[in-house]
Amino acid sequence: MSSPQGAARSEATGTGSELASIPGEALPDVELHQDVEHHHRTVQSGWARAAVFGISDGLVTNVSLILGVAGAQPGPSYVRLAGLAGLLAGGFSMAAGEYVSMSAQRELLARELDVERQALVSSPEAEFRELAELYERRGLPPEAAAYMAQMMMRTPELALEAHAREEIGVDPASLGSPYLAALSSLVSFMVGAAIPLAPWFFLTGAPAVAASVGLVAVSSVLAGLVLSQATGRSAVRSALRQLAVSMLAAGLTYLIGRLVGVSVIH
Repeated sequence: MSSPQGAARSEATGTGSELASIPGEALPDVELHQDVEHHHRTVQSGWARAAVFGISDGLVTNVSLILGVAGAQPGPSYVRLAGLAGLLAGGFSMAAGEYVSMSAQRELLARELDVERQALVSSPEAEFRELAELYERRGLPPEAAAYMAQMMMRTPELALEAHAREEIGVDPASLGSPYLAALSSLVSFMVGAAIPLAPWFFLTGAPAVAASVGLVAVSSVLAGLVLSQATGRSAVRSALRQLAVSMLAAGLTYLIGRLVGVSVIH
């Protein structure tokens, strides 16, 4: 199955003549400067987002499940079983959901790109004017907006990319992979879910509970710090927010498990 990018390349020879006839004044000479080079992280692709949320969800979901069961004070084997079930069920559920979500998103965006690609072939002059108007709305003077639109419309692939970015808000070359997103979500959730479960293979009772809480607390702080590096936000704020969410969820489920366990026993 060909991708939107491949389709754009295959149509390049068939649309060049139409796009080259875009009306407009002669292009002015422009001197470009590239004194400063900087790079941006790729944030649109699904795998990075799935990995970040997968670890966070794994930590919070499984520590809540484990401590909720542990609060009822069953045998440690029941806690381990619940933790393993949560790890597997949550991981596969996250992967399936991420795959379906990313697949639907790609299909929707591919359809929109096909519509835009057809419009570039059938009515290039209207698409030129539309792109120029979009640049004007962003604050460019009319002459500069027309120049930018002309430059984009001269090459079919650039024209499609420009319209996709300005009208749909996506990069046709970075739609994300459903398979990679699903795998990333699966692995990262299981890693996060395994952290609060690990102590229960070596400890029991209160020491196991304390070890689970301690490991999740440290992991939550680390996850918050990593997230702050990606977002550029305050490291302290991100770490404390992640820690607060994890501890609140763990504390509430442990309390509920404790109350339910007592009521069942009595």
